Amino acid sequence: MDSDSGVIKNMNILIVSQYFWPENFRINDLALGLKEKGNKVTVLTGFPNYPEGSFFSGYSLLVGKENYNGIIIKRVPIFARGKAGRFRLTVNYLSFVVSAGILAPFYCREKYDAVFVFAVSPITQALPAILLKKIKRVPLFIWILDLWPETLTAVKAVRSPRVVKFVERLVRFIYRQCDLVLVASKGFIPSISSKGVNPEKIAFFPNWAEDIYQPIDPAKAVLPLALKEIPFGFRLMFAGNMGIAQDFETVLASFEMLKEYEDIHLLILGSGRMQHWVENQVKGRNLTNKVHLLGAYPAERMPDFFSIADAMLVTLSKDSIFSNTIPGKLQSYLACGKPVIGALDGEGAKLINASRAGIVCSPGEPKALSESILKMYRLNPNERGQMGLNARAYSEKEFNRDTLINNLEVLIMGKAKNEESAG
Repeated sequence: MDSDSGVIKNMNILIVSQYFWPENFRINDLALGLKEKGNKVTVLTGFPNYPEGSFFSGYSLLVGKENYNGIIIKRVPIFARGKAGRFRLTVNYLSFVVSAGILAPFYCREKYDAVFVFAVSPITQALPAILLKKIKRVPLFIWILDLWPETLTAVKAVRSPRVVKFVERLVRFIYRQCDLVLVASKGFIPSISSKGVNPEKIAFFPNWAEDIYQPIDPAKAVLPLALKEIPFGFRLMFAGNMGIAQDFETVLASFEMLKEYEDIHLLILGSGRMQHWVENQVKGRNLTNKVHLLGAYPAERMPDFFSIADAMLVTLSKDSIFSNTIPGKLQSYLACGKPVIGALDGEGAKLINASRAGIVCSPGEPKALSESILKMYRLNPNERGQMGLNARAYSEKEFNRDTLINNLEVLIMGKAKNEESAG
């Protein structure tokens, strides 16, 4: 770390994240952004196996170090998550904690200016980072994208009150060790404050859309040749994880109500725990002519797919924890200049309304969702086009990648400078 007129630059930052490239998470772009600004970035992570549950082709536990666009990746051995059953997930989570906890002091021998945790589930991945903070005597930052234990109970991953209480105590411990808690949604702040975190140690740091997410002329979209013929008509598209939180029961029930509208189609991009359930339900409800599962594709293909959609769909289950969440896909939809239908409430609904980019209805209500789809369907192309323009403008103003990463760099610099002065 160099000092020039009181300004710290060229930091050496260690990111601890159970997930990293070639897995598709926003931490990949954050690491690249910090590297682009002249910082040295190292990532301590596991072997890639999300979301399919098996290790990516070409990876073996014997290869523990890589270079990704100048970012040093140090991988520790973990158990693959498998089909994401409760037992396999628990083993997967714990294996990273144990493996990173034992190996990190040997893998990460350099002097760092800060340790940064990317805290999607599981938050337990912060434990090795806390150990490194103590050893290196540097500030620790954690970026909260999933609230624990609330998320665990919302998706019914944990039902035992004793386990929930234990996890809550663990989360309190983790928060106490952090110099700054960054939140992806302002709705997270009350929960984090209630766990004993000083509000001055909490900062809003939202998601953004990577630079690949741009409006594309549908006539110029490059789609996979192997893809079956895309249906004509009104195309509503869902992209992302197919999990419990996305409430596909409501989505499919709403499309049952729209059977008479033969030209309204739902295109689903992605995979996840609920994929096979959705496939079976589509067949069982006789929706094969209306609901089309396109499969999972790399993030860089998404803008081409988005371009052929008339509107994008974002849904969350009806639960207080999800009302405090802003789904990461929402920023990607906005950046591509697409109208949005949102079956959600709270922070996500506020964002869609503030951007004037779409239509919002209450979660968990198939009739309300079907009516929202019909409302979007009945708009003329110019009206939907204006929603798309509003979406893009709001994205550029509120979720500018460079601005957000600049803000983060300033926060890290300030804490690192204070730590250096104290040392």
